[in-house]
Amino acid sequence: MKIFPGRQSGAASELKSATFTGQVIVDPVMPTTDGVTINNVFFSPGARTYWHTHEVGQVLTVIAGQGWVCVDGETAQPLRPGDTVWIPQGERHWHGAAAGSYLLHTAISIGKTEWQEEVDNADYQAAQP
Repeated sequence: MKIFPGRQSGAASELKSATFTGQVIVDPVMPTTDGVTINNVFFSPGARTYWHTHEVGQVLTVIAGQGWVCVDGETAQPLRPGDTVWIPQGERHWHGAAAGSYLLHTAISIGKTEWQEEVDNADYQAAQP
């Protein structure tokens, strides 16, 4: 058993850009352990991930704000505080803030993440109902 304090000790919050559109800040909760990574992720309004998949899966728990999660080929689904999302192995998706709100979620990623191309503005807007 391992116990980690409320957030990863000594780790700094990091402004991400290589696999995100817009301003996204990642705050590590737990260092990658046995293939599991846990981060709190803050998206500014309209910010989002690139398309990606997970080797085993991902759990998102929405803490605050509003956003979207979208599986490739489907309409984006709204995210609100208290929502929990299970994204299964290999499912191509993106997630991020709504255009008019920030989004804060805890992301539990299991296995490796395969990052793909950017979700462009037209696809981001078209995916939302």
